[in-house]
Amino acid sequence: MMDTGAGEEGTMAEMPRNFRNLRACLCCSLLKSFDQFVDHGCDNCSFLEMDGKVEVVEKCTTPYFAGTIGMIDPTSSWVARWQRIGEFKPGFYAIEMTGELPERYQTMCREIGMPIRSKGSKSG
Repeated sequence: MMDTGAGEEGTMAEMPRNFRNLRACLCCSLLKSFDQFVDHGCDNCSFLEMDGKVEVVEKCTTPYFAGTIGMIDPTSSWVARWQRIGEFKPGFYAIEMTGELPERYQTMCREIGMPIRSKGSKSG
């Protein structure tokens, strides 16, 4: 298992407080509100050090995503394997995202062997 800073196995990612105005982490696709990312960072990507940093949350998350997955048991879920999120904490994830993780953070992901899930810049 890659060292993502995701914490102990079996723990659940913070659930969105509501399903309006969600953002997806551009590294792992976890869905939370902007405030939740600012307050607690990303449950899977602690190395991005989002907690307490509005600017980092703006750079490392996107409001542009399509579809959601509620993952309860990542080790036995074929959907989690298909989406390449099987090593992350149980939680809600975006199926597809639009946005680009800044190069500095892409380098951090590559250094720990974490695939980058974003799909390029939003046009329009």
